[in-house]
Amino acid sequence: MKNSQLYKGSLTTIIMKLLEENGRMYGYEITQKVKLITKGELNITEGALYPALHKLEGEGLLDVEVERVDNRLRKYYKLTESGQKETVNRLTELEEFIRNMQSLVNQKPNPDLQF
Repeated sequence: MKNSQLYKGSLTTIIMKLLEENGRMYGYEITQKVKLITKGELNITEGALYPALHKLEGEGLLDVEVERVDNRLRKYYKLTESGQKETVNRLTELEEFIRNMQSLVNQKPNPDLQF
């Protein structure tokens, strides 16, 4: 399930959750943290990550800080105040979605339920 469609709708929420936990991160760091947490099951490509980061920045949910590291410029991303509030909302939505999916997937056939 390396780059499943199931993850794509949750990518911005995943990014926001990581930033909430870690304060600020740069792009490659985000991809590696996701890979570590999921034991290699989820690999976020640059082609998916950077458009998501730019979208969140455009929505005012992320701030970007540029620093010189080893003679290269590196962009660090962190949540804005509104980004922190939105993270709570998106995590609540995602948890509700997961609960509903678990209910559907784990449902036992019940012949008494007829429509």
